[in-house]
Amino acid sequence: MIKIGTDIHKEFFCRDFLNSHISYDPETMDWPKLDSDTLDKLRAIPFWEEAVSIETRAGKMVSAFAKTIEDPLLREAIALQGQEEARHGRLLKTLITKYDLGAVARPCQPLSRQLEAEFIEFGYDECLDSYFAFGLFGIARQAGFVPDSLFTLFDPILDEEARHIVFFVNWIAYLETQRGAGAGWLRGLKSMGNYARSLKRQYSTFGRSTNEGFTAKGALNFNINLTIEEFLDTCVAENRKRMSQFHPALLQPVLLPQLSVLVLKIIRLWPFHKTRTNLNPKSA
Repeated sequence: MIKIGTDIHKEFFCRDFLNSHISYDPETMDWPKLDSDTLDKLRAIPFWEEAVSIETRAGKMVSAFAKTIEDPLLREAIALQGQEEARHGRLLKTLITKYDLGAVARPCQPLSRQLEAEFIEFGYDECLDSYFAFGLFGIARQAGFVPDSLFTLFDPILDEEARHIVFFVNWIAYLETQRGAGAGWLRGLKSMGNYARSLKRQYSTFGRSTNEGFTAKGALNFNINLTIEEFLDTCVAENRKRMSQFHPALLQPVLLPQLSVLVLKIIRLWPFHKTRTNLNPKSA
């Protein structure tokens, strides 16, 4: 058992992150040839511009934050995450160009002067986004939304997102312990507050009339007939699959998986839970 907040903990989660990095070049990947029906589906999804903007800016922000860190091992690991976030932006740009999706990247918002605070906010947002992205990816794959060759291409990218959030929750636990918030209940309270703020941002984003919030809002464009129970079941299963690759000594994001299991139990206790409540009115 590794004690959270120790140098051994830091060495372990940083080395795990650094050693699991996979090199690839988005421009030279084996992009599959897609038929016109699949291309029409991709072009109908409205979140490409926002996705490129978010990933590109994230790469710049994380890289800038890494330069402020004194600890050489933490700096190396966070700099690598910055490179991977930037590569996600390049990947999406390549996808848009390769398949002529017609999206144009938006100008990146300027970086905050409070880089650590922004990195923390980004980390909690990514924990929420990734959890639902895992589920949506699994749902779309099961439904055959696009050819499996495209899912195979993007599967390692979701594993990369899983690496980011596992690294983040270990980093934030290490940081807070080093700063005196070492008690598990205290760290838990701070995490709950940060997750609550992140959920508020997600809710606010989802309610806007723009294309922002590509993970949540993009789900409505998949046109898949799905109940809340089926959606949460898939999120739990896909998250479990992604998290199973990590050493059990590493902390993992647990709030949404635990909440999902609780909601599923409540739904299944409800006498009318078999009544279908479609999440996507487009597919009704």
